[in-house]
Amino acid sequence: MPVLKVHDKTFVPYLPEELIKEKVKELAAELDKDYAGKKPLFIAILNGSFMFTSDLFKELTIEAEICFIKLASYKGTKSTGQVITAIGLDTDINGRHIVILEDIIDTGKTMNEFLPQLRNQQPASLKVAVLLHKPDATVFDVPIDYCCFSIPNKFVLGYGLDYDGLGRNIRELYQLSDEA
Repeated sequence: MPVLKVHDKTFVPYLPEELIKEKVKELAAELDKDYAGKKPLFIAILNGSFMFTSDLFKELTIEAEICFIKLASYKGTKSTGQVITAIGLDTDINGRHIVILEDIIDTGKTMNEFLPQLRNQQPASLKVAVLLHKPDATVFDVPIDYCCFSIPNKFVLGYGLDYDGLGRNIRELYQLSDEA
C-alpha cells in the first residue's frame, strides 16, 4: 500500500483490504445468526457506507431488505456540527427489525440525531452496525451494537470514506499522515 496524496493532504496505509473484508464477513455471520427468520431491513447511510454495505450484503445469507438514506455532517476533514438529511427514509419501519449500516461513528452526533427519528416510528428493534468507531472522539452516547474496527481519532480515507469527494474508490483504508 503506497502513501497517497489527495488534494493537499498525505495519507499513509492503515487497514488492508483483506483485513477489512475478513471483518465484514465475520459481521455478516453474526447478523445471519442474530436475525435468522426475522427478515430485517438494513438502512445504509450514504455516501460513505456504500462499499461496506455492498460487501456485507454479498456475505449475508438471511432474507433481508435494504434502503438507503443520505445523512451528512462532514466538510473536508472536520465535522460541521450540523446533520443534513439529503435523501430521506421512504419505507415504513413500524414493527420491523432495523439495522443501521454506517461507515464511521466519531462524535456520534449524526446517529444521536437520527436514531430518535427512527424510534418514533416504532420498529420492533433498532441496532447500529458500523465499520469504524473512534471511541476517543465520541461525544454523544450512541449505542453501537456491531463494530468491525475501533480506531484512533485520526482522519481516514478509502473504502467508501472520502476527503472532499475523493478517495471513496480506494479498496483499503488510509489514515491522515502525522506530517500532513
